[in-house]
Amino acid sequence: MDPVLLLKALILGVVEGLTEFLPISSTGHLIIASQLLDFHDEKGKVFEIAIQTGAMLAVVWEYRARFTHALTGAASDPVARRFIVNLVIAFVPAAVLGLLFGGYIKEHLFDAVPVAIAFIVGAFIILWVERRHRTARVESVDEMTWKDALKVGIAQSFALIPGTSRSGATIIGGMLFGLSRRAATEFSFFLAVPTLIAAGAYDLYKHRDVLSVADTPVFAVGLVTAFVSAFVCVRWLIRFIATHDFTIFAWYRIVFGVVVLVTAYTGLVVWSA
Repeated sequence: MDPVLLLKALILGVVEGLTEFLPISSTGHLIIASQLLDFHDEKGKVFEIAIQTGAMLAVVWEYRARFTHALTGAASDPVARRFIVNLVIAFVPAAVLGLLFGGYIKEHLFDAVPVAIAFIVGAFIILWVERRHRTARVESVDEMTWKDALKVGIAQSFALIPGTSRSGATIIGGMLFGLSRRAATEFSFFLAVPTLIAAGAYDLYKHRDVLSVADTPVFAVGLVTAFVSAFVCVRWLIRFIATHDFTIFAWYRIVFGVVVLVTAYTGLVVWSA
């Protein structure tokens, strides 16, 4: 196996893991990074989706007791049952819209410049929400109703636009709809599980003809590094939000987006479509 290819897989795995659960768009970072690494052919695009599973497994492991209780207690515990129902409800909007418009979005928006614009627009939304006076109506995930879940699910749909950020849309959307910062962040973690499983399985099935057994080491490296870096990131983020807001991520998005736009406009980097 080409060691350079394995190194690219490792770098992209780290990028995925560190950005999946922060409000800075893992898809946007992967599009930029894969172009810089020249790993954005058809197989590379499948790789980007597949390694999200590694990040998702980090959440499953960190909250394994919560998921185990939900699955084993759904029949007898109304709280566990409501948790599962809320995840299903929140998952549906993005799943339906993704099936309807996913092809069009990938064809027209999976490029550096649209991603950079989405980065900047999303940053201003984060700044706006953070500066609004809010009173949390829902302090924990267990207090969420199906209507709260549906609202967060609709917010997640905006993340179909690359550069928006799935976690950013769900966390900031949740806060806007009355969830506490911790409740919105944890529900974003939990919602990642069905969302990323479905996206990864669908994309692997759809593009199974471009993959072979020889690709296993590359995908394995990406999955493992995404898992490890996401695990570290999830634990850090829970501690971070106890004393900080998301303003710093908004300014990061603005700087990142401006740099990409400037390099594209000046020709310093030739971003391929």
